[in-house]
Amino acid sequence: MKFYTKVQALINSMRSEEEGATAVEYGLMVSLIAVAVIVAVTLIGTNLNTMFGNVATRIRVTP
Repeated sequence: MKFYTKVQALINSMRSEEEGATAVEYGLMVSLIAVAVIVAVTLIGTNLNTMFGNVATRIRVTP
């Protein structure tokens, strides 16, 4: 019985009081990821629009 009590005390001492990430923490992570994606898509979209505009003006046939 002493061994079981010691093992149980060891297990209890190793347990953490913190469970894990809360919904608020997940919400913050998702919102930061969303902001990063929006910024990246906006920058890439603007650059692509400029690039295709330049290509269009170069291949345009003038009568």
